[in-house]
Amino acid sequence: MNAGPASFPDRDTVAEKFGTFSESDQSFLRLLMENPEQDERLMDGLYRHLDLASEAKFLNSLKLEKLGEWLGAHAPARLQMRLMEAGRSSQHAAYQAFKAGLSKSDGLGRAFPKA
Repeated sequence: MNAGPASFPDRDTVAEKFGTFSESDQSFLRLLMENPEQDERLMDGLYRHLDLASEAKFLNSLKLEKLGEWLGAHAPARLQMRLMEAGRSSQHAAYQAFKAGLSKSDGLGRAFPKA
């Protein structure tokens, strides 16, 4: 059974990195974003993190907004549309806070400048 490099990290590991979001976690996420083959893992982990945040008893919207702002500023152009789609995929406050951070970063605007 050969799992290959795309099977690591799993979505729970990525979600955990988004949740703790320390300096080393940010470095890990930057490395993940450098490799287009890992885009699905990154997005699966992001959706998992947002789902867990939406189910939590306490919603830390400031932290989610900061995460969105960081991702918008650091994610490559190929991911910007998918990140915005993630923010728009639910009306829950967790997703809305994440989307607000993405909007602040203007990552989508930098990825697709107006002519």
